[in-house]
Amino acid sequence: MEATASTASTPERTGSKTIADLLPRAAELFGARTAVRYRDGDKWRDRSFAELGAIAQEIGLGLVDLGIAAGDRVCILAKTRAEWSYVDFGITMAGGIVVPIYQTNSPEECEWVIGNSEAVAIFCEDPEQLAKVAEIRDRLALLRHVVVMEGAAEGDAITLDELRERGRRHERAELEARWNAVGPDDPYTIIYTSGTTGPPKGCVLAHGNYRAIVDMVAERELFRGPDDLVYLFLPLAHSFALLIQLAAFDQGTAIAYWGGDTKQIVAELSQAKPTYLPSVPRIFEKIYTLVSANVEPEMLAQAVAVGGRVQDLRVAGQDVPAELQAAYDQFDAKLFANVRAAFGGRLREAITGAAPIAKEILEFFWACGVPVMEGYGMTETATAATVSTPENHKFGTVGRALPGVELAIGDDGEVLIRGANIFRGYYRNEDASFGAVVDGWLHTGDLGSLDADGYLSITGRKKDIIITAGGKNLTPANMENDLKQSRWISQAVMHGDRRPFPSMLITLDEEEIVPWAQQHDIEDTSMAALARDPLVLELIQGELDRANARYAQVEQVKRFFILDHDLSQETGELTPTLKVKRNVVNEMYAGRFDELYAGR
Repeated sequence: MEATASTASTPERTGSKTIADLLPRAAELFGARTAVRYRDGDKWRDRSFAELGAIAQEIGLGLVDLGIAAGDRVCILAKTRAEWSYVDFGITMAGGIVVPIYQTNSPEECEWVIGNSEAVAIFCEDPEQLAKVAEIRDRLALLRHVVVMEGAAEGDAITLDELRERGRRHERAELEARWNAVGPDDPYTIIYTSGTTGPPKGCVLAHGNYRAIVDMVAERELFRGPDDLVYLFLPLAHSFALLIQLAAFDQGTAIAYWGGDTKQIVAELSQAKPTYLPSVPRIFEKIYTLVSANVEPEMLAQAVAVGGRVQDLRVAGQDVPAELQAAYDQFDAKLFANVRAAFGGRLREAITGAAPIAKEILEFFWACGVPVMEGYGMTETATAATVSTPENHKFGTVGRALPGVELAIGDDGEVLIRGANIFRGYYRNEDASFGAVVDGWLHTGDLGSLDADGYLSITGRKKDIIITAGGKNLTPANMENDLKQSRWISQAVMHGDRRPFPSMLITLDEEEIVPWAQQHDIEDTSMAALARDPLVLELIQGELDRANARYAQVEQVKRFFILDHDLSQETGELTPTLKVKRNVVNEMYAGRFDELYAGR
């Protein structure tokens, strides 16, 4: 889909030199404009840019009072919430280096990040997170200060309110000198990759890296004025959410932070009415499977064809023929309007990242008037390198290079990236098994291709390629994505390296499979029982047959087993952005896979 670029006016920008002076400039420039929206019980509360700046200033000065020096590493162990942002900017304004930690991390994983980064202080969200740090504290000699955001402080920890009170003892000039002393080459954050293989590595990202990517995003025109609103539930410990936060505040756009319950995301979307939604594929996959399950396949195909054509014409600024408009209006009343309403009714655009998503899902939402665009990048590129736009996209690709980013494909098919957003290496780790930078080119570890128009397609990951015993190279993500479109299937993981044929581990979507089982008079609807039930096995075999039909014989999955539970972060099978840790899954369920090949 190609069209003329949007002519919408670009909002004001802070023009900050670094990330350290971004918020002070935003507070002055945008003042009373809403910056933060958050849940307080059943109500939404707002804070202005001026208030956001004042809170962050108190936190920054509180850190000065604690003796935190410029360049000190300070961790944040919390889920995405307004306080995360307050603390993030407070650390940065004080010249510190932010080291995020996922709130789902175990005490041992927290110990690795805190210890490897040599952090001297940590902010914990609540007593639950505080307890993790208390468990490992005696093994962290450099950790001097612990601050808890919510709830009572224990031991030598202090509360966030107490830290802010300490900050009020100091003058703004002390902090202003700190943020003005920060330069583009200074480290801004060390983000530990969630890691589908091996222990996490700390990506050192400079102020200049993120200032460059924020500028690139501004040229992309994600935000278009003071009425825009971002709904943010992605973990701010991940570079994707962090970039959205910085880009939004740089342009005076407000962020509505989720309430913390994944089951309430759809409800909160309808309440908050965002114009922009960054997400991972799972949210769109769930909504798509729910909708498609209640619509006849033939009608769905017709609706997508009609809706897609209308959206193509609209974004290209062309007239919609009356007959086509009439057909669209019928589908809109029956289907499209309800889908838009599920996102709050104001959503101009969503972006999906961190994992692959099926082309069919993107085409469906496009037809509904909910443009879900793909982008591509990694922590090592300060989040992003390519992006699609409603005006210029090709579904099945991850878009074109951002302004200032260069793309190339290596001789072995590896995607190479060069630009001002490329990271400064791994902290205390010279491992270059991936993420090596040679002559300015980042070697991503991903396999891909570029078409004549500059659109990038990701075809797999070098380490994820499965080579069967017969020498056939397979890209597992293709079949896995096809299967995950089934309403009954939550996760699908292909196995088959050096095996005679590919096999599959499958997990069930409990919300969908239990009602189905009840309708089919299955008495025991526990996940353990359903994973073995003959009717369920027959159902999943049918889904596998449907997916297999799209592939050559040697690529087809011959056998599968159903796990009695879903994959999760807590068990170490998924990263915090819900990517499968393939090596962990292969190791944990090696015995089950062996059984599939026994006596073949």
